Parts: sequence; C-alpha cells; structure tokens
Amino acid sequence: MKLLFKQRFFSWFDSYDIYNESGAVIYTVKGELAWGHCLRIYDANGLAIGMVKERVLTFLPKFEIYLGENCVGCIEKEFSLFKPRFHIDYNGWNVEGNFFEWDYSIQDSRGYEIATVSKELFNWTDTYVIDVADPQDALGALMLVLAIDAEKCSRN
Repeated sequence: MKLLFKQRFFSWFDSYDIYNESGAVIYTVKGELAWGHCLRIYDANGLAIGMVKERVLTFLPKFEIYLGENCVGCIEKEFSLFKPRFHIDYNGWNVEGNFFEWDYSIQDSRGYEIATVSKELFNWTDTYVIDVADPQDALGALMLVLAIDAEKCSRN
C-alpha cells in the first residue's frame, strides 16, 4: 500500500493530506495551536483517530504518539553526528535514515521492513511517499513520518 503525504501550501499551521494509490484522501492531518507541535489525524470521514504531540522542555526533541486519546508510544531524536537516529518506543519498531533525512526505512525488531519512506524533491511543499507492506501499519507509519518531519521543522 502506497500513501502520498503532501503538505498543504497555504495553512497557518501544519496541514497535510494523505492520499492512497488511487488519489483519494484517506487521512487529513491538522496542526493545532500548542506549545510545540501538535498534529491531529482524521480519517476520511472526519473522525479524529490519532495525534502526534511534541513533548516540550526536553534536551532532544521527543514526540508522543496517540491512538484516539491513549498514548501508545513515543519517538525521540538521538544524539548523532552524521546519520540521523531516532529511539522509538512503539511496536518494537526502529527507523534508519540517510544523511539528508529524506529517505527512511521503518523496521520491526526482527528486521522485517514495515515501510519505506522517500521524500519527493522539487515540490513546493513537503511531499513523501510511504510504501507500507501491511495496510494495518499505515497509521503507525504515518505518525512516525509526521514526528520526524516535525522534528526537522523545529530544527530549521
């Protein structure tokens, strides 16, 4: 299953539309006014199903992942010099990225690939392709991509 993650061009807060392979919007992400990033995820029917929220006043950026109103994990940037690294406390997953932080692989604890994430260059807004092996993992992979993108935005 492939998802196209596309940031909206004109929005006061971070807003994204997530499309499936046939071009239909399956998720909408809306940023909220908060101290730190707060991104709420809605399904195609407008029902809030998840959230990525930045925990403030931490040494390195840390984001909590919510399904509904329940915190189910977090992702934290690790100190590294060349290769971006993240500590993930969610489903036993880990993320490896390249030097430019444009391409990622999300893997489970056994090394099986959950999803690959690649940034499309030469677009006006942030645009990613998320290729998910199992459609049931799509929301979790999306939340990790949102957290990593928010961390990059905070740094810039």
